[in-house]
Amino acid sequence: MTGYYDVVLGLIPLALAGISVALWSLGLEWTVAIPLASVVAVGLIGHAMFVRTPVDAPQRESARTEPTQMAD
Repeated sequence: MTGYYDVVLGLIPLALAGISVALWSLGLEWTVAIPLASVVAVGLIGHAMFVRTPVDAPQRESARTEPTQMAD
């Protein structure tokens, strides 16, 4: 099953190459098309790191290692 981060990892090179070629085919020079496409790739990375922050799986209640103490 592919998750969000698998999709993001696939979209980074796809966005960089695809948008660069699309902008180049519209008449922009490579020296302009590649930096503009890299802004989209960096945006994907930023979204994955700061908006949808990776988190650890929550621990189950029975898996805690701390002993519980009874109140006196």
